[in-house]
Amino acid sequence: MSSIDLFYQIEGVREIQHLDVEPETTIASIIATLGKQHDLPAEALLVFLEDGDEPLDHAGHIKHHAGPAGVKLHLHRCKHVEVVVTFNRKTVEHNFRPGATVARVKQWAARKFGMTDEEAGEHVLQIAGTHDRPPVGAHLGSLAACTHCNLGFDLVPDERINGASEIA
Repeated sequence: MSSIDLFYQIEGVREIQHLDVEPETTIASIIATLGKQHDLPAEALLVFLEDGDEPLDHAGHIKHHAGPAGVKLHLHRCKHVEVVVTFNRKTVEHNFRPGATVARVKQWAARKFGMTDEEAGEHVLQIAGTHDRPPVGAHLGSLAACTHCNLGFDLVPDERINGASEIA
């Protein structure tokens, strides 16, 4: 087997990073490499598959988690991120793993607020108190700092830009 494409997000870095790794590479080795590269304490980092519910075993090999397109991971010191979503003056809360995507949180929140799929499709998550609307593929851990391990969102209407009509 040739090298595996490892796509990852890590605490404090919003952009998706890429690394080529050998199939026999252990999770512990990935933690050591990326912890050093991003100046984070390797001994405190946990590794999650994207939208995964449990941290990966440090002794395991990356090849067991890779698919044809590689593997998507998230590294963070928090075991979970406490998420609060507000919509129409109502608030819901839930703990998600740091590797959970913004899309997963939006889907969960839309169900909690009783939205139809059509209504949910017309809304986006915006970080509370800002105009920052992270991409749906962003991992929560890339948005939440370790010392707090929490994140607040507002579920807001997606901006629609209607085309200008030509006046004859």
